[in-house]
Amino acid sequence: MAYSSDPQMAVRGFIPPQNDDERRLMRRVEELCRIAQEREIPRYTGFLSDREQVLAGAACSRAGCTCTRFWGGYPDAERKVLCIEPPDSWQEEPLSVLKFTAFGDAAPTHRDYLGAILGLGLDRACLGDLLQQPDAPGVFYALVLQDKAEFIAAELTGAGRATVKTELCDALPPDLSAGIVRELHEATVPSLRADAVLAAMMHTSRTKAAEYIAAGRVEINHLPLRAAHETAYARDIFTVRGVGRFRLQSIGGKSRKDRQFICYFQY
Repeated sequence: MAYSSDPQMAVRGFIPPQNDDERRLMRRVEELCRIAQEREIPRYTGFLSDREQVLAGAACSRAGCTCTRFWGGYPDAERKVLCIEPPDSWQEEPLSVLKFTAFGDAAPTHRDYLGAILGLGLDRACLGDLLQQPDAPGVFYALVLQDKAEFIAAELTGAGRATVKTELCDALPPDLSAGIVRELHEATVPSLRADAVLAAMMHTSRTKAAEYIAAGRVEINHLPLRAAHETAYARDIFTVRGVGRFRLQSIGGKSRKDRQFICYFQY
C-alpha cells in the first residue's frame, strides 16, 4: 500500500515494516482505530519517533480511520503521540509538561535527563521532546504522557551529578512552544548521492562518509542506509551513530559548475 500524508514519504514511497516491533506497532494502531470508531471513544498511543509516525499513519489508512492527528506538545515537536479522536467523542489531553530546575555547578545535559527519566523504570514511549531553556542552562522542559507526569514529578530528584527540582507546568514557555530556531548551513555537492550529502554535512570526505555507511553507522529517517549511492531528498534525517543527527532541509538549484546547492542543519 502507499502512504503519502507526509510529503517526504510520498517521494520515497512507503517503506513496509522491517521487523517484528514495527509490525506489532501497526497491528496495535489498527486495533486502536477499530476500538475508537466502534465505541466512539478517543484512543492514544505513546510518543512515536518519525519512523513510527509514518508506520502509524499507514496503519490508520489501512484501517480506514481519518479522525487522527499527531501531537507532541508544540508545532515543531519531533516525537509525537497519535491521537485517534472520533468526531463526537470527549477528547482528552494526552500530554503534560514538566519543568526541571538543576542546582549545582554541573548542569545536567539532555542525555542526563533522558537517563534519569528512563531510570525510573519508564518506557521511552512515555517521554516526548526534552527542551532546554535557551537563557537558563540549568532548566529543561519535558513533554510526557499525562498519566506518568505525577509519578515523574514525585520521583525524579536528580540527573547527572546535580540535584533537580521537578514540577508540573500548565504549558511550555512561549519561546519554546514557538519552536526551536536552528542554525541553517549551506553547501554545494556534486550530486545528491547520500555519501556526497553526508560528507558535506559532516565536513569530511566522501570516502570517510562512505566508510560510515559501509560500517552500518548511518540511518536515513530511522532506517539503515545500505548503500552510499542512494539518493537523498529534502527533509531526510541522517542519523550517524557516535556523531549526531542532520536534516537535509532543502535542495536548491545548481551552480555554474553544475554543483547542487543544499541547506541543512544539525540537531
